[in-house]
Amino acid sequence: MSVRTAVVGGGLAGLTAALRCADREEEVTLFEARPRLGGLTSSFSRGELQVDTGQHVFLRCCTAYRSLLDRLGVADRVTLQRRLTIPVARPGGNGPAGPVRATLRRGPLPAPLHLAGTLARYRLLPPVDRLRVARGALALRGVDPADPASDQRSFGDWLAGSGQNARTAAALWDLVGVAALNAPADAASLALAAMVFRTGLLTDAAGADIGWSRVPLQELHGTAGRRSLADAGATVRTGTRIQGLRRHGDEWTLRTRDGDVHTADRVVLAVPPAAAESLLPPGAVPLSPGWAERLGSAPIVNVHVVYDRPVLDGPFLAVVDSPLQWVFDRTAAAGCTRGQYVAVSLSAAQQVVGLPAAQLCARILPALADVLPAARGARVLDSFVTREREATFDPAPGQAGRRPQPATTEAGLVLAGAWTATGWPATMEGAVRSGHAAVAALDGPGAVQAPRTAVAA
Repeated sequence: MSVRTAVVGGGLAGLTAALRCADREEEVTLFEARPRLGGLTSSFSRGELQVDTGQHVFLRCCTAYRSLLDRLGVADRVTLQRRLTIPVARPGGNGPAGPVRATLRRGPLPAPLHLAGTLARYRLLPPVDRLRVARGALALRGVDPADPASDQRSFGDWLAGSGQNARTAAALWDLVGVAALNAPADAASLALAAMVFRTGLLTDAAGADIGWSRVPLQELHGTAGRRSLADAGATVRTGTRIQGLRRHGDEWTLRTRDGDVHTADRVVLAVPPAAAESLLPPGAVPLSPGWAERLGSAPIVNVHVVYDRPVLDGPFLAVVDSPLQWVFDRTAAAGCTRGQYVAVSLSAAQQVVGLPAAQLCARILPALADVLPAARGARVLDSFVTREREATFDPAPGQAGRRPQPATTEAGLVLAGAWTATGWPATMEGAVRSGHAAVAALDGPGAVQAPRTAVAA
């Protein structure tokens, strides 16, 4: 008999863990409360549009996530830049000068010299501040993300102590950091920020090349995940919420909201922190009760706009000194057949997540016109707002000690999720890595072994 493994949660962490176990011919059942797989990286229909729940990109350094795409058979449905290129705009008003544009592009030299040329030409900062950024980047290479002292300090405090100022923070450090960390520098752990910048920009010259999906995320992750799990012999139960988890002897009992009972030898909990804490037996993690609430959360808001004509001339645009942050062209991926569909991603959205949709659109539409001159004469065919109020854990200083390890004190029970102790911020890469770490923890000391088959005398 093979080991029976239950995976609770069908986001990227759960998908990764379930596939890895199924590939080893374990008897895998994946339970997902929602009607579809993919977690926070999924899609829904709005008329003719397939709308992603969030605007997700990955980097070349996201090796675990890219391997998952290979395993799902969808690597041909994403685009990965041959060389990092980020167009950046600053509003210039409605006069003839228009917005100020610049481009961050890596050069052919090894890291960190690959950024020297683009910083020297970065029009959004005066020359003296470009030098500040260069000195800051070199200093950041010396920060150890694994040092507990780095986690206790804010990235903003470190930037100020390293000669940076408000201009360099707004025009460069937060340009990247807010999107990657879901927090501005003053509210982000130095350890997480150093991990992002060192891994993506300062160690491997190609590490920060940007990738994105050319199809709806539901197709990329959820649909492909269900198909791959079925092909591997796993069982998928969507629309099934696990409400109880108890150990009975050598096996685990999982009770659904409808009262059904399932048993397994091993369990991977790949659910949000609050759900995990509610399901875990007392003392299963070495954290005091209420740890999920202390881990906190941070929201992301997306404002979606369909214009009657093209207004954005590339796949995305980063914006500084504006209510905007990043603007993405989602026309082809969403199946939009007229005009152009753009999505504005607003990370660290605590100040706007509670605003009415009409008020948000009234703020975002003029801001788009400030940086996209073609939008000034375009007609808006549709606009709407999506919100992820708990999109990520709070990346504040001191969070490393609040993120549980994948292993628990209970044999055969492990945790997965971007919020676990991966060393990464809450990204798709972090989620996939957590799935691998959870399975590795199952295989560690005290791992549940496959029952022995009786041999006839």
